[in-house]
Order: sequence, then structure tokens, then C-alpha cells
Amino acid sequence: MSDTPFGFGLPPEEPDDGDEGKKKDQQGGGGQGPANPFGFGPGGPGGDNPLAAMFGSLNPNDLGAAFQQLGQMLSYEGGPVNWDMAKQIARQTVSQGTPDGTKDASIGPAERTQVDEAVRLADLWLDDATSLPSGAGSAVAWSRAEWVEATLPVWKELVDPVAERVGAAMGDVLPEEMQAMAGPLLGMMRSMGGAMFGTQIGQAVGVLAGEVVGSTDIGLPLGPVGKAALLPLNIESFGKDLSVPQEEVRLYLALREAAHQRLFAHVPWLRSHLFGAVEGYARGIKVDTAKLEDVVGQFDPQNPEELQQALQQGMFQPEDTPEQKAALARLETALALVEGWVDAVVHSAAKPRLSSADALRETLRRRRATGGPAEQTFATLIGLELRPRRLRDASRLWASLTDARGVDGRDGLWAHPDMLPTASDLDDPDGFVHREQLDFSELDKMLGEAASGPSQKPNLTKDEPKDDEKGEEKGDDDK
Repeated sequence: MSDTPFGFGLPPEEPDDGDEGKKKDQQGGGGQGPANPFGFGPGGPGGDNPLAAMFGSLNPNDLGAAFQQLGQMLSYEGGPVNWDMAKQIARQTVSQGTPDGTKDASIGPAERTQVDEAVRLADLWLDDATSLPSGAGSAVAWSRAEWVEATLPVWKELVDPVAERVGAAMGDVLPEEMQAMAGPLLGMMRSMGGAMFGTQIGQAVGVLAGEVVGSTDIGLPLGPVGKAALLPLNIESFGKDLSVPQEEVRLYLALREAAHQRLFAHVPWLRSHLFGAVEGYARGIKVDTAKLEDVVGQFDPQNPEELQQALQQGMFQPEDTPEQKAALARLETALALVEGWVDAVVHSAAKPRLSSADALRETLRRRRATGGPAEQTFATLIGLELRPRRLRDASRLWASLTDARGVDGRDGLWAHPDMLPTASDLDDPDGFVHREQLDFSELDKMLGEAASGPSQKPNLTKDEPKDDEKGEEKGDDDK
């Protein structure tokens, strides 16, 4: 990850195909390297001078492009995140390759066939492990650049609510009468804020593209509906040091991708439930307005690095409010339940068939629990953690539910969010598993009788007198 994620300069030129990196800094302005791709701050050309960093190493043919990029940044009038810049930065980050030197590559026919066969076999195995039918209408093999293109719409849906709330604070710190006077400055700050968010998000997505093995790695459905996606290049890197045959690694990861697809395809409320928790988190954001006021008062438009440094120091780091704690708790619990269910179902399907199932399961658990630098970047920028904290607890609970209630009883809990285990249930999984299940049969019977009309009389107990008997008894009493 870059040490100065909000710096701006002319990024390295993107390869022709966005995947293979065939053009390697043929013109000036490239060659920054992944450690500091934007040229600002320590290690960048020009040192602490941002203008020298941006223009000092450029030849005259590149100056026009640099000024054009700067103009686009300052004239941006879109939403809270400059997603055009985010996409550009993400693809450039991908083209630079991963720290181990692996460059992105186009997907060939053989790799597409391998992915298609792995997903098809995985779906067959999952039929015995879950009552949810297949959710993958097709299987696709993606390069890293293709993963960026396919997932950016969902990242936009995730990040925009949070960034919008943060960006609104930039105009709230000044009194209304001063806002009119400072209009141009505030407009430029918003434009720069959108660009800075775009740069940070783009870089994080670009780094994440070098780590993920499918479209559901973070527990959220990032890809198109009904498409089970795997990244062959990242799968190869993932299994390189595991001493496990590559075919088994691919098949195990296909099982996980296909299991996620089943869950999100056949639990229609789940996606909105997860994204609603993110929006709830965004509504609770409180920005450090005192620090923001200080930055606005001292902001020098000719030195955007000041605003960059303020962002790095946490000016936009959300405060720890009760609303945010509750929203994050809901999100983390939901993610843990999703990942725990996938872990339990995949293990049930893989254990009898793959000798490496236990080793692969443990490797993925550790990988998922620790997260990568891209996930940590999102947490730093907007306080949003996308990895479940309680994966193992959730997996044990789902496995116990399978033993106690069977596959159908376990999967039936996804019928409604109120039926799912809560955070406290993860503390006491045995209590939840053996809790008496609600029996809705009597309620259904009563509703059916009510719907049939008043002519249907309820059955009387043998000790309860009929209406005419009650009348006779009443008459006797009156005598």
C-alpha cells in the first residue's frame, strides 16, 4: 500500500489491454512503482514539493496530459467519490503487478474451461450438502482487471453512503453567510475530496484485485447476479506454497464461490440486509468538525498536500457513536453468519472427497480472519471493516444445527432475518441449537379457520356445555 494514498501526480501509463502490462513506462511519468504510485511525499520525485512531484520528471509531451488530469480533478462535480478516477487508479494499480512480481494476464481458453468444469463439479457436490439449489447460471474466469470492472458498481453502492455523509461535513463547518463567500473554495474542496476518495478507493480496489480468488471473497456479492467467478492467476498464487495439487485448490475455491452464489440467489432479503447495515453505519457518522474547521481556515489551494495530510491524520475518521456500534455489530454478525454457513457447507461437501479439505479450510479461515492491506485501507478511510470477527463461532453453530435439525432445518433459518442467530447466540451456540423451535402449525390452522368464515364453529371440549344447555341453566337460575 502507498504511504501517501492521497497524493496526486501523473500515474504510470496503463497497458494497452489493462491486463498483461505490455507497455512498461515507455513515456515519462511512469516508473513510480507500487510503493508510491502517485508521486507525492517521501520517495516521490520532487520530495515535499507537490508541483515538482507532478511536473518535475515530465517531458514536454506529457505536460498537456498532466494539466488535463489536474483540471479534471478540480472540475469534478459528481457525487462524493470520483469513480472515474477510482476506476483509472484501480486499473493502474493492477497493471503494476503484485509485490511478488506477478503481473496480470489475459484469460485463455484452457483456464476458462478449467473454471467452468470446477464450478460445475462443485455444484454437484453441494447438492448433497445444502437444500438451497444452485445459484450460478454461469461460470466465468476473470483477470484482475476484469474483476475491477465487474465489481466497481457494487463498491460504489457500498462506499457512496459513507463518503456522502463525510463529504457533507465539508460544507457544514462554515456559517451559512460565510458559505456564500467561500463558495468557490468549498466547491474546489469538494472536488478534491471526491478525487481523494476516488484515489484511495481505487488503490484499495486495485490491491484487492491482486488478492481475491473470486467474486465473494469479502462475504458480499460483488459480481453480477448468477455468475460464479474465479481468478485463475490469483488461485495459482494462493496455492503456490500450500503443497496441495492445483486442481484441488481450484475445486475447493469453486465450492466456496458456488456456495455463496446459492445463498445470495435464494435468500432474497440477504443482500439488502447487509447493504442496509452499511447505510445504517453511514447515518451514524460524526465528523471531527473542530479539526475540519481548522483545516478549512488554513487550507492553501496551491498546496493540496495539506488536505492530504489532514485526511491521513484522521480528520474524516468517524467517531465511535452508539449508532455506528450497533450498525457495525449487525454487519459483522451477518457477515460471520454468511461466512460460517459457507464454511460449514463447503467442509461437508469437500471432506469426503478431497484429502486436502482440512488444510485448505484452515488456510482460508486464517486468511479471512486477518484480512489484507486493501481491507485495512477501507477500515482506515471510512471505518468500515468487511471481514467477520466470529467466523469460527458461526461455523460451529451451523455445524451443530446440521447435527441437531438436519440440512433442511439448518437452511430453513434463512427464510427470514428474525430467525437467524444473533450475536448473543454466537456466545451460546448450544442454547440456540437446542432451543425449542416455534411451531407454526396451530397458527396456520387458526388462520385457515378464520379465513373460512364464521360458519365454522370451534370444537368444544367434552366438559363445556353447549349454548342451549347454557340457556337452560341460565333459565333455571332465574326461576
